[in-house]
Amino acid sequence: MIEVCKLIKRFGHKPVLRGVDFRAESGEFVVLLGPNGAGKTTFLRILASLSGPSSGEVRIAGYGLPRVSGMVRRIVGFVSHQPLLYGDLTAEENLRFYSRLYSMDKCKTRIAELMALVGLDVCGRDLVRNYSRGMRQRLAISRAILHDPELLLLDEPYTGLDQKAEIILDRVLQEMMSRGRTIVMVSHNLERGVKLASRIDILAHGVIDYSKSRDKLDADMLAALYREIIGAENSGLS
Repeated sequence: MIEVCKLIKRFGHKPVLRGVDFRAESGEFVVLLGPNGAGKTTFLRILASLSGPSSGEVRIAGYGLPRVSGMVRRIVGFVSHQPLLYGDLTAEENLRFYSRLYSMDKCKTRIAELMALVGLDVCGRDLVRNYSRGMRQRLAISRAILHDPELLLLDEPYTGLDQKAEIILDRVLQEMMSRGRTIVMVSHNLERGVKLASRIDILAHGVIDYSKSRDKLDADMLAALYREIIGAENSGLS
């Protein structure tokens, strides 16, 4: 599903990604760890075709980026730090708008299912600008999976969620995994990463510094290894 070779990304003269090699098979759930400023968000934005590489090769489901970004966006869902929602529209109107962008037919049933799934069905006709941070995050997750993407990219999706919403998101991710979807999630939560992922990668010093199947790790082992790679003072793990 994802093939990245020697990916370099510079901002001006400053390199952030310094030759990333990364591969994810269909159906894998990769949790990406790394210190603040390591380039995790930049990496996800490149995979989502929202930013271009300075050099290197990036392919999503066989499509090369950035050359065929339009095709990639049809099969990718992305949850970022910005919810990408319209505050002056209701939740239902936001999802209807995105359904038109994806040329979805008969979206009414799908929208109703998603609103119920994330616990927003009772307030779906409220304006999004009146939603709490956690409610907006739940709606952003609905937006990202509206078109049933083959690849889901998540940048700290649990931020701002209460316990009930965390359980809902766990359920959403497990359901997508059961249907063979590929997921790449940036997180600082080791316990949740080990629980959900099929693989753990660490992005540090501009490259993928470590990659290991989850069944060979536990949270304590991973925490010790992570601190060894990037330094305890920079770990920022929970």
